This record gives sequence, C-alpha cells and structure tokens, in this order.
Amino acid sequence: MKKGIVLFLKLFLLAVVLIVIYVLGSILHGTMTDFQPEEIINLELKTNAPLKTIEDSVLTFANWNVGYGGLGEESDFFYDNGGFLTSKGKMIRAPKNNVEKNIDGALAFIKNNPADFYLFQEVDVNSKRSYYINQMEKYQAILPNYSSTFSVNFRVKRVPLPVLEPWRVMGKMESGLGTFAKYQSTKATRYQFPGKYDWPTRIFQLDRCFAMHRYPTASGKELIVINTHNSAYDNGSLKKAQMKYLKDFLLSEYEKGNYVVVGGDWNQCPPHVPFDKFMKEQEDGRSYAQINIAADYVPEDWSWVFDESKPTNRKLTDPYIHGKTFVTLIDFYLVSPNLEILEVKGIDQAFKYSDHQPVMMKVKLK
Repeated sequence: MKKGIVLFLKLFLLAVVLIVIYVLGSILHGTMTDFQPEEIINLELKTNAPLKTIEDSVLTFANWNVGYGGLGEESDFFYDNGGFLTSKGKMIRAPKNNVEKNIDGALAFIKNNPADFYLFQEVDVNSKRSYYINQMEKYQAILPNYSSTFSVNFRVKRVPLPVLEPWRVMGKMESGLGTFAKYQSTKATRYQFPGKYDWPTRIFQLDRCFAMHRYPTASGKELIVINTHNSAYDNGSLKKAQMKYLKDFLLSEYEKGNYVVVGGDWNQCPPHVPFDKFMKEQEDGRSYAQINIAADYVPEDWSWVFDESKPTNRKLTDPYIHGKTFVTLIDFYLVSPNLEILEVKGIDQAFKYSDHQPVMMKVKLK
C-alpha cells in the first residue's frame, strides 16, 4: 500500500514537472519568436485594377469580419468559454469541411454583393486553425480586376492554448486585414495601434493595427480608406489608446481636405447604441465589455454609419441558435463630413459563415 502511494506521488510529481517544463518552454519559444512590428509599415500593393483615379462620385463599400473561415453557425469557441487550460469540450478549430463551407460562403457574398471596396478582417493566409488555406488568394481570384493589400495582425509560430491539451493547441497563426479595391492606391500603410497586453499574454495575442489606403479623386482630393480591427478581450484601456491614435490620424487627414472612410470590427458599439439592443445578455462565458464609443469622439458633423435593425456579431459560447444566442452590433463605418451617406444595409446571413455579418454602405463624394 505504501509503495503504491509512493509510486503515485512520483508519477504525479513527474507529470507536474513535465507540464511546467512544457509551459516554460512554450513561453520561451514564444518570446524568442514574438512578432514585433514597427509602428508604420508600407504594405505591398497587388494590383490588376485598371482605374488609377476615382472619377465616380458614388462609391460602395462592404465591411465584414470573415472569422478566418472557422466560426460559422456550427461553431463554439473554447476561449470564449474560459478555456485557457482545457477546451472544456468546446471547439478549438472547426472541421475542414466547415472551414471550406465558410470560405465558399464568403466567396458567394462577394459575387452577389458587388462593391468598389471590400474591407475584411480575420483573413487567414497560413494558419493551422484554417488548414493553411490562403484566403487572400481565394478572394483575389474572384476579384481579378481589383487591387489588394494584406496587413498582418496575428503572426505567431505556435499558440500553445489550451495549455493542458498540447496535442490540440491552436498552433501557427498568420492572419490579418484584407482590403480590395477597384482602384489603384497610391500608398498603402500599416499603422500599429499603441498599447499591449502584459507579458507573457501579449506573445500570443493579436498585434492590433489599421490599414490605410490613399486613392486620388477627380477633384484633386484623396479618398482615405481605412480597414480597422480594434482590441477584444481587454478591460477597455487598450481600446481607449487605440481610439485616440486613430482619431488623431483621421482628423489630420480631413483637415487636409481629404475624404475619410473607416470600416471594420471595432469590438465596441457605436455611440448611443446599447450593447444589448437586440436581446438581454446571458451570464455564460465571455461577457461583452459593454463599451460604447464616446458621443464626442469626433465632431458631430462626422457620421457613424450602421444598420440598427441588423446585429453584426454573436457570442461563441455555443453554436448559433436564432433568438437564443446573444447578438450585438460592433461592425460599422465612420465617415467624414464631406461624404453624403446614401445607403447602409446589414446583410442577414443568420451567422452561417462567420460570427460576424457584413455591412454594405453607399456614399457620395461632395
């Protein structure tokens, strides 16, 4: 009996030592390979777009977080269920046929919703979670006469989560913002947002940024198109620093006389839109930060553009069930005063292809 207890304690101690070694090794490897981008990086512009100057006064935009092809209606997600150590029976990555279905859904959306500009977030190009499918190439293939840029915001050699399931970890990540346009940009730039999580968490988190594109117009002004993806899973302090950084940039461009359009996944609600506008939030898994952008964030002649009748984001604590799964509105546009808003329309897909839904917008250059 005593020998059995001693053997059990030895095996238990060995298991603990191995786990500690594994965790420390993962943190060391992550620290040594940590992606640390410069604040300003010129983006490679891939273009077949024949149009160099915007002659039309009316332009259409599509904005969508495509959820890397892995967050369709069938998906839940371990991290949204507090799964840091174990997956708790929740999904770490979707089956490959689901990922392919979701990507096909995004391609169908592009075909059925023509736009001058597509602003996509969470586009994977070389990630284990989406079976290393290069989604930028997929989108570019059906937009042959568009220019495109890719702005990486998630580059990690190996995400070791969940910690106690090393055989199932999220693994390699290469993901970011994909921007497509009918026009050739004269300059495309990645701007790194300020602020970081504490070490070692920041090693395995996204490096949040926005992608800025300049397009000449017939009036001599430039159209500034920005694709943004602001922080999630924070207490609001990172968002605050990011929003100030973005605001300073926007106002400086408008003061030059330029047109400015920002679209993206803001991970916060527009001014005056309650986070629980569509339904009461349930106490399960991740709780929304309940953050609204301040009403005085920009001068009142700027426009927040969204379809208040359509939610754009759902919780991932469970697979989607209409009327039960919590939904909210965190994907929208911000537009400068020298643009007239002609139309905005949320596209209701019942969250079939992503945990977000697209938002279309039509504007006119004044």
